[in-house]
Amino acid sequence: MLTRKALIDDINSTVVPFGQCGFWWLGQHGFILKLDETVLYIDPYLSPSSARNVPPLLEPGDVTNAHGILGTHDHGDHIDRPMWPVMAAASPDAIFVVPKLVRDSVVKELGVGEDRVVGLDDMVSTTIGDVTITALPAAHELLVIDPHTGFHECLGLIIEGNGFCVYHAGDTCIYEGMQARLRKWDIDLAFLPINGRCAKRLKSGCIGNMTYQEAVDLAGAIRPGVTVPTHFEMFDGNTENPEFFIDYMAVKFPHLAAQIPVHGTRSLISKSTRP
Repeated sequence: MLTRKALIDDINSTVVPFGQCGFWWLGQHGFILKLDETVLYIDPYLSPSSARNVPPLLEPGDVTNAHGILGTHDHGDHIDRPMWPVMAAASPDAIFVVPKLVRDSVVKELGVGEDRVVGLDDMVSTTIGDVTITALPAAHELLVIDPHTGFHECLGLIIEGNGFCVYHAGDTCIYEGMQARLRKWDIDLAFLPINGRCAKRLKSGCIGNMTYQEAVDLAGAIRPGVTVPTHFEMFDGNTENPEFFIDYMAVKFPHLAAQIPVHGTRSLISKSTRP
């Protein structure tokens, strides 16, 4: 694993040709994407905690290269509220993208300038540099819609730029119509959670996601160029073995490519890998 400085230097020095995407896994559901020159941090979870099995790869002040910082929903390992003000200061031109439901509270409580925080909801898009980000609903155990505003609590994100399309599912289970909606895009890279769910976890307040089998089935329905399983290893009792995902994918959809991410290690994915 790279040191903090080496990781930032690697991101900054990596050349991403047209039709490719570079990514680095921060752990949990957090990724750094680079599309051409645009650098996006998605669900960066950087707060230290004795419960973590993987220490933070970066400190928030290290994040000097962000053009966008994206949070899919308002849980601490996705919108890391204690860390975001420091990241905002370290990358003063970065735009923050959050569910519209929590946009005002992020502005008010975190002291990030109002002009720097964009709220998205179902099929609402924004642009950072040459990259377009479009929100879709995510069903974090359930598909929750705020009864007062009609806004979704949790989002997935379609990220398009540099001739490449990424789907970051956020925390989600499969819901009615999800596959058909995603098939509107030719997805080159998909990040899908695999940690699953159960009664014990839900009773304790740990809201669940797809099982690895469901994530494989979703990949089979939308046919990404490469599928990356995520949301494992960080916390005891809320994890899954990613090799199970890889093995099941190889048997059920052998024509589809899958890759287990490695913390802090660069991956370059080319559009040409899409079936």
